[in-house]
Amino acid sequence: MPAEAQLTARIAGDDGTSLPAPGDVAAEPEPPGRLSVALVHEDGDWSGFGAHEEAVRQAVDALARHLPTPIEQASEASVVLASDALVRRLNYAYRGVDSATNVLSFPFQPPPGARPEDRADLGDVVLAVETIRLEAHERGIEPRHHLQHLVVHGLLHLLGYDHQTDATADAMERMETAILAQIGVADPHAVCAVP
Repeated sequence: MPAEAQLTARIAGDDGTSLPAPGDVAAEPEPPGRLSVALVHEDGDWSGFGAHEEAVRQAVDALARHLPTPIEQASEASVVLASDALVRRLNYAYRGVDSATNVLSFPFQPPPGARPEDRADLGDVVLAVETIRLEAHERGIEPRHHLQHLVVHGLLHLLGYDHQTDATADAMERMETAILAQIGVADPHAVCAVP
């Protein structure tokens, strides 16, 4: 049975509670195999991406349906919509690179001595609005589609996929292409290099 996905959204600085996306009902505990993604508006002007919350939800749903092995327990991740300035600071602090990039993935690091929980916190995917907008323009693709590609790319990193070797890069690219095809996004690797 494929995994299910749920997207919640909040504005940075609110009371920390997440509101269900339209159509979601969270009356019962989430079943095993559920992927829950919180969308956090941290910084930057995302208005040029149209219905970006819906775009992220579509990407998360497509990824959850496509995973080759089901998620063993309910899992959580955050997708953070940020500015280039914020991503640049994070990139420098954690990778020693003093520039913005389109997406950063931060796998969850449990504190020492932590016991496994009922939920698995996968980590955070942080997206840089100006870089994504510029790359989409330079490549002649819809900004929304580039956003969806980078959401899938970042979440795959949190799930343990990488592109460190030619073989793992090919596998990850094929998976991204198949996931995005479910929501009508053209093969991003036919248009551009891997982020």
